[in-house]
Amino acid sequence: MKKIIILSGDPNSINSELIFKSWKKINKSLRKKIYIISNYNLLIKQFKRLKYFTKVTKINNLNEKTSHCGLKVLNIDLKFKDPFNVPVNNTSKFIIDSLNLAHNLALRKDVVGIINCAIDKKLFKKKKIGVTEFLSARNKIKDQSEVMLITNGYLSVSPITTHINLRDVSKKLSKIKIIAKINTINKWYKKYHKKKPKIGILGLNPHNGELRKNSEEKKIIIPVIKKMKKLGIKIKGPLIADTVFIKDYKNFDIIIGMYHDQVLTPFKTIFKFDAINLTLGLKYLRASPDHGTAKDIIGKNKAITTSLIKCIFFINKFG
Repeated sequence: MKKIIILSGDPNSINSELIFKSWKKINKSLRKKIYIISNYNLLIKQFKRLKYFTKVTKINNLNEKTSHCGLKVLNIDLKFKDPFNVPVNNTSKFIIDSLNLAHNLALRKDVVGIINCAIDKKLFKKKKIGVTEFLSARNKIKDQSEVMLITNGYLSVSPITTHINLRDVSKKLSKIKIIAKINTINKWYKKYHKKKPKIGILGLNPHNGELRKNSEEKKIIIPVIKKMKKLGIKIKGPLIADTVFIKDYKNFDIIIGMYHDQVLTPFKTIFKFDAINLTLGLKYLRASPDHGTAKDIIGKNKAITTSLIKCIFFINKFG
């Protein structure tokens, strides 16, 4: 039977609410495939605080059989007093241990993919990384071919640089990096969607730097586009970022931007949280809901399950 791994993620979040609500909405056959990586006592106490009631069982490994269809939890050690106010140092170790276990399990043939619920990036020991960068390192990707992709069935967007300061974007761009990521995207669409994607790629500067001689558009982006076209990639650009999301985005399967907010801000303005976050180029499928920890609504029963349920359906379908 296929197995889907879900990491409960940051304890100081709405994640337990999302897991419970999503669990109640999916059918029994799908429930049987799901295994939660969390701290058993944490999840029990969070559910109790939220007044949620369901069967939860602590298991030692994926081969362990249970006599019910309740939540199956692979336990990760975590010290805490308040289940929704766990100290940063404890939480950081919990997150790293959870991701390492998920990575190891994802390499098994019977595991079709992993889903991580929201994680505050300050919990990572190294600065300027998130789950995408962490798992890319665990997969020993050294050619910069990993891809952060946000998708919802209507459109996908992908930033060439991810969780770095805006002032560092220009110096982190290169022909090699952009080509590697475009190739990953093209391969992914051909494998999972059975087609060559129509790719729109943005320039970096306002109005594409008016295509000035020393602009990133002239030096890096345009040469990449020309090379990709010669290889049969369906790509158009550099598109002007301040207008493409008015209506032109509908002509493409995916829009590639040069930095995180260049594509994620307009995407979320149009589609809100109706999307999932994928990491392409790993040895396995990895997805996560396209939203943060939402600490401001913990315990208020306002968490929306749309994105997590989409992640579950995606992994189940393509895994």
